[in-house]
Amino acid sequence: MANFLGLAFPQKLTVLGSIGTYSRSSRLTTITPVCCVNSVSTLSTNAHRKRNYELKAPRRLVIALGASVWAQFMNMSGGVAGKSFIVSARQKSSVEEVLKNVDWPEQFPFKEEDFQRFDESPDSSFYESPRFVTHIDDPAIAALTKYYSEVFPPSNTPGVSILDMCSSWVSHFPKGYKQDRIVGLGMNEEELKRNPVLTEYAVQDLNVNPRLPFEDDSFDVITNVVSVDYLTKPLDIFKEMSRILKPGGLAIMSFSNRCFWTKAISIWTSTGDADHALIVGSYFHYAGGFEAPQAVDISPNPGRSDPMYIVYSRKASTA
Repeated sequence: MANFLGLAFPQKLTVLGSIGTYSRSSRLTTITPVCCVNSVSTLSTNAHRKRNYELKAPRRLVIALGASVWAQFMNMSGGVAGKSFIVSARQKSSVEEVLKNVDWPEQFPFKEEDFQRFDESPDSSFYESPRFVTHIDDPAIAALTKYYSEVFPPSNTPGVSILDMCSSWVSHFPKGYKQDRIVGLGMNEEELKRNPVLTEYAVQDLNVNPRLPFEDDSFDVITNVVSVDYLTKPLDIFKEMSRILKPGGLAIMSFSNRCFWTKAISIWTSTGDADHALIVGSYFHYAGGFEAPQAVDISPNPGRSDPMYIVYSRKASTA
């Protein structure tokens, strides 16, 4: 797991047009999913913080020759001579470089099966009980909050509206941050009620109804923290994000390697950190209406605390 299945890629990455080149009936291998192994939730109380380990993911069959989907999704053309890199969860450059110079195929390359999950029971049941926990550790939270402080509009800017999508009892916004409108959209009302930064909230299962309940051109910023891996209709949702963002509005998708693996989509649990950045980037690209997505590695202590990654884009400005 030290590298992206042992494959070295040149600096320019070209995406192939077909995901189904290799037969699933041949050259199969078994690996442990590189995401969500020993997934972690951090339980916060007034007296202490306790680290709770979720279930370890089972081993699953994936395609060999780079068991990752990207062995079929990318080739090695157009590189700079003598400069190549190993796509690795431990290398900051891998995540930050993976969305540069991508030649996307004409059609969205993923299949319905890529968005299946180990647990297909209703998400409303899974999230019925509130979880007043944080799913990344304190250094990762601090890194995300610092990033927000650098890219958010200044606090109390007139007319600014922010949507925290897949929200809960905490949004990790900078301390004291305020706007006239900060909306939380999530699955559990008790959690949303406890979120002090929100001015309003709505409860909605985006995997059942991906239509966002807001007017066109409503928001300056959309955030999503460690939840993009649970979306089973990501293109529909990203199209909706484009619709409700103001021209030039910013969408920030943050993720780590922690998750409820039974609820994460199959393509996520069978791929690694750099792959995840490319997956999220593809959502922006194929949804349309966004500028070219970019990736940032904000991991505070690589190898010593939870990694933290950002894929972001802005809604294309109208002419």
